[in-house]
Amino acid sequence: MNKFSLKLKSGLIVFAFMATFMWMFSKSVITQDQSYHAFVDTRNFWGIPNAHNVLTNILFIVAGFLGLKELLSNDARTKKSWFWFFLSIVLVAPGSAYYHLNPNDQTLVWDRLPMSMGFMALYVVLLAEHISFKLEKFLHFALLTGLLSIGVWVFTTDLRFYFWIQFSTFLTVPLILILFPSFYNKRYWYFITLIFYALAKWVEIKDHQIFAFTNEFISGHALKHILAAVGLIGLWWMVKTREETSQAVTGGSVTNSATAL
Repeated sequence: MNKFSLKLKSGLIVFAFMATFMWMFSKSVITQDQSYHAFVDTRNFWGIPNAHNVLTNILFIVAGFLGLKELLSNDARTKKSWFWFFLSIVLVAPGSAYYHLNPNDQTLVWDRLPMSMGFMALYVVLLAEHISFKLEKFLHFALLTGLLSIGVWVFTTDLRFYFWIQFSTFLTVPLILILFPSFYNKRYWYFITLIFYALAKWVEIKDHQIFAFTNEFISGHALKHILAAVGLIGLWWMVKTREETSQAVTGGSVTNSATAL
């Protein structure tokens, strides 16, 4: 990939961020919809309220610890970003469980904090492993930006910055995967994880309908936790089994347009 092509494709990513920023902040203040906390499955098991939504978070611990264990013997050049990603996934479990014990705006903060960190760490991974390994130097900035998006919501009740971070990064992830070759093979696991993430968001919206469809066996939100965790386990497997491509030997500069699917 020549320098002009690299600048053009990088420019598309920057443009997407700017366009979504202008679109999001053209809207009036967005506050937390209180109906979000009204989950359909409120059953109590073993003295645990909202038990299914609480206990399904165990799968995030499994996904996170698998990743952290793999990093002990893995020499990936983006090891620091992967560490923060998998650590954040582990922290999602207690944060989300705490929220679901008593769903409200205050407990939701502890659910969203580790998720925002994990999402930003993974985004740095994508940039570093598709454009230049040098971009990992922005890891701490990315993590702080994720935390800042939660802080802005807490102190102003305005969710626009949080939603912009989530939406713009989610929008540009497919662009990065399509436009840039990877320094590692088996990146199809990213696409699989995106599919599971999309399914998780869909079943979350269909919380009540899925609860009724399954004859009150499982709700959409509990199923969301399961699907999301399975997608994350896929990323652990990718990190465990993948290998560097010839492009990685150059030291992290994209030098040709061959893809590594």
